[in-house]
Amino acid sequence: MLSLFSHLLLPVLLLLLCQPLQAAQQDPLVRLAAMPNASLLLEENGKTVASKQAGRQMIPASTLKLLTALAALEHWGKEHRFETRFYLQDDVLWVRGGGDPFLVSEELDLIVTALQEEGVNKLDGITTDATLFDNNLQIGGRSSSDNPYDAPISSLAANFNTVSYKKAANKIVSAEPQTPMTALGKSVARRYAKKKSRGRVNLVSEENGPRYFAELLAAKLRLAGVSVKNSLSAGQVPRGLKPIYTHKNSRNLSKVVAAMMEHSSNFSANSLFLLMAGDKGPLDMKKAQQRMQKWIRKRFSWKKFAVVEGAGLSRENHLSARQLLEVVKAFSPYRELLPNHKGKVLAKTGTLRGISCYAGFLKRDGSWQPFSLLINQPSDYYFRVRVAEALSTRHRLPTALCGKDC
Repeated sequence: MLSLFSHLLLPVLLLLLCQPLQAAQQDPLVRLAAMPNASLLLEENGKTVASKQAGRQMIPASTLKLLTALAALEHWGKEHRFETRFYLQDDVLWVRGGGDPFLVSEELDLIVTALQEEGVNKLDGITTDATLFDNNLQIGGRSSSDNPYDAPISSLAANFNTVSYKKAANKIVSAEPQTPMTALGKSVARRYAKKKSRGRVNLVSEENGPRYFAELLAAKLRLAGVSVKNSLSAGQVPRGLKPIYTHKNSRNLSKVVAAMMEHSSNFSANSLFLLMAGDKGPLDMKKAQQRMQKWIRKRFSWKKFAVVEGAGLSRENHLSARQLLEVVKAFSPYRELLPNHKGKVLAKTGTLRGISCYAGFLKRDGSWQPFSLLINQPSDYYFRVRVAEALSTRHRLPTALCGKDC
């Protein structure tokens, strides 16, 4: 009888003993504390309340966009609007790209209306000038995939150099009512439509960007009743030619940054990164890197860091959690531009293969507090969110997350 009782009791005892261990394994903060390649820093009212390897250089992924956005906002100001200039010579419309990262279809509608108001009713052709950016940009971490996040960068671009398509009655058409399908758009989409009947793909090369812009503008002009011949070319605006219209984007920099953060737009981030290098082309990544490094050293006095592009695509980018927290704190006046998670977290995610990061502000006791989390080892996608939620709601944090700074 005793043997039978022991046999029945043993599983119950094992279950009771395992429950605390399972609970600890499920606790995101305990899991984080045990991760060898993770760093964290959380402050509350200026005092460090959680710290793990905060000085270690890590790959920030797209949390680097916080640094790019801060630099842009301090460089131009929240109300800045990017410009695109239009010139007319012998019924040929010249378009000089100014690097505006947000020339979406609706913006082209505004341009068409403005050109008509300037008396444009027929055109023998459209010539694009996209010489502000170098035409052979080498952006670290950008791959040759068809994904929108790998879109090429050009100083004149429509819809982030992407095309949204769908198949209808065995034809490739636009998936957006505001965007006519163009010849180049159809050619690009056709490569992928065999595998996927609907999607958004990028334009593959920098040269395609200005061409697609010209095609889309021509299509919208025709829809508005303007006669446009099929003469589309590229070149440089003739010296001395005065613009007939300068388009200022309807969205200011604050709105551009908010959209960039929400959608993690690599196109917008690296466009801003390049534009901060100056206003005379050709601007390339080397010039942009030098300008950014100069600003970083002046703004933060950092000695050890690596920033090779502005979106966080490259694994050569390196920041520590302490440095990233400095960026977050400096970003405090603009925190409303960050994605909002359940009213508890205002923060930017960062994701690469085997990399999961999160940085911004979390609410503790009713006030926003800065945090930075850099995980450079595999973890499930939502683990960083669970960590942030736990940091937000729990007063007592694991002692293992209270390093020498606490």
